Amino acid sequence: MAASTAAGKQRIPKVAKVKNKAPAEVQITAEQLLREAKERELELLPPPPQQKITDEEELNDYKLRKRKTFEDNIRKNRTVISNWIKYAQWEESLKEIQRARSIYERALDVDYRNITLWLKYAEMEMKNRQVNHARNIWDRAITTLPRVNQFWYKYTYMEEMLGNVAGARQVFERWMEWRPEEQAWHSYINFELRYKEVDRARTIYERFVLVHPDVKNWIKYARFEEKHGYFAHARKVYERAVEFFGDEHMDEHLYVAFAKFEENQKEFERVRVIYKYALDRISKQEAQELFKNYTIFEKKFGDRRGIEDIIVSKRRFQYEEEVKANPHNYDAWFDYLRLVESDAEAETVREVYERAIANVPPVQEKRHWKRYIYLWINYALYEELEAKDPERTRQVYQASLELIPHKKFTFAKMWLLYAQFEIRQKNLPFARRALGTSIGKCPKNKLFKGYIELELQLREFDRCRKLYEKFLEFGPENCTSWIKFAELETILGDIERARAIYELAISQPRLDMPEVLWKSYIDFEIEQEETERTRNLYRRLLQRTQHVKVWISFAQFELSSGKEGSLAKCRQIYEEANKTMRNCEEKEERLMLLESWRSFEDEFGTASDKERVDKLMPEKVKKRRKVQADDGSDAGWEEYYDYIFPEDAANQPNLKLLAMAKLWKKQQQEKEAGEQDPDGDAAEREAGPS
Repeated sequence: MAASTAAGKQRIPKVAKVKNKAPAEVQITAEQLLREAKERELELLPPPPQQKITDEEELNDYKLRKRKTFEDNIRKNRTVISNWIKYAQWEESLKEIQRARSIYERALDVDYRNITLWLKYAEMEMKNRQVNHARNIWDRAITTLPRVNQFWYKYTYMEEMLGNVAGARQVFERWMEWRPEEQAWHSYINFELRYKEVDRARTIYERFVLVHPDVKNWIKYARFEEKHGYFAHARKVYERAVEFFGDEHMDEHLYVAFAKFEENQKEFERVRVIYKYALDRISKQEAQELFKNYTIFEKKFGDRRGIEDIIVSKRRFQYEEEVKANPHNYDAWFDYLRLVESDAEAETVREVYERAIANVPPVQEKRHWKRYIYLWINYALYEELEAKDPERTRQVYQASLELIPHKKFTFAKMWLLYAQFEIRQKNLPFARRALGTSIGKCPKNKLFKGYIELELQLREFDRCRKLYEKFLEFGPENCTSWIKFAELETILGDIERARAIYELAISQPRLDMPEVLWKSYIDFEIEQEETERTRNLYRRLLQRTQHVKVWISFAQFELSSGKEGSLAKCRQIYEEANKTMRNCEEKEERLMLLESWRSFEDEFGTASDKERVDKLMPEKVKKRRKVQADDGSDAGWEEYYDYIFPEDAANQPNLKLLAMAKLWKKQQQEKEAGEQDPDGDAAEREAGPS
């Protein structure tokens, strides 16, 4: 083991260490190396000696050796077709056509699918003017491999070059039976056109558009007819193409080509009809080119109206796509209808409205119906104002009211609009019946208000009273209704009835805005100059609430009464209010009362009265308190302002102690400031006597 290790160590060659790593003095570049090699011509071998054959025996010997080489190569690998072709071409070069033919035939036995082999074979026959042999080979090729277009092209070209037009046509016909690609058909058509056989070319086109029914092929057929002056035939081709593709497989390129053809024939009305027909049936995404060409056409040959029509048509297409994508997109319907109303006949507008209102919201929730109901409103307004058809308007309103699920929700707007429409048509019983039905089916504040307003305009006050009674039975907590009812009675001069209504209103257990109702009642009594009744009302209100605004309003009422002792009564109310509000936690309200009292004393009181109120004014102090977050955790401290009233301070001795502590702290701060600035104090002392 040790010996083998030692032997292994000996085998490892030592790497020579380069001591001097500095660059050589003379540097050799790659360019120099290449130039030297070129000069010396190291890679070139001398050409082989040229062999000259002088007699027939030597030639036969050469042929034998060469054939033996070719045969050996073929024997080694029969599938390499290039060996066969080289062999045949060598024989051809020796004018041994029969031998070359034999080699090609042997090669075809090996691989008859090789296209190059057939082509070389046929080319050899054509080169040597063996026409019948060439025909035979092409015939075999197209029979064996009918899908190889190259054979057909070469065969027809050969026949045409030989002047055998009938033979070339026969080959083309055989080819067309295989339904080849489009280029083959075009080659056949061009062949016929070269010999001015237009009718034959037309027949080929007829077969071609059925085998390859693409739009571009129909267009080519029509352009062929147009090119040769058969305009009626061209128009018929376009019409057949439109009919052939129908509405399901419409293509804008067909209509653009058709329109351009008619434009060339100066048939501008036909062009316009074609564009409009296509735009009505092709989706917007697929009709960009169509719109572009239509716009260009109208700019060239149309008037302003025509250009506007195409813009409207384009926008209509856009809206159609939007409402198809989402039929419940009511905003898109509104835009679409606005467009149609501005530039369409009544029947078209009605059709779009009918399509729009057919998209009823799937859920019976009012928020989903809010946009939808405006479709019905706009429809009814259109029929009334634009179409001038009252009967259809009535039908629209009635259909919409039947559709709304009134048990779940209703739209007061629809009922009121219908009633107003019937009034405009001088059908007052119909309007009353509609509003009565609405209140019976689905009573709402808005419906009652609308009905009452209608009867007020008609000066039917007894009906108004009945409606107000029904309204207050439906919503007794509605203060506005009570106030309006009382105001009606006041206007009619029935003061006792109005007062009774107010009394009934304030006795209700639940009201939505009681302060408004009480204020209205008080204002009513003030207007009637019932001072004692007003005073009693204030007292009754103060039994229910001790709000500062009520006290201030009461005091101002006494002041404005203008009777003897009004100032004393006003001052007495302020004193009473101040005593009552001592226990009130809302110190800002108490401060508001005192400020109102002070402004009163400033205007009407004596100096002693003013001084008395000033002594009652509170002191504003800054305090801190803990703040808690929503989850109950401690959120730190916050500062706030509090008011300390003198009357409260007398009852709380600790407030006096707090004031003394603040005074002591202030004195300490002044003392410290004086010690820190003795020079300044000295300067002040020196400056003082002078």
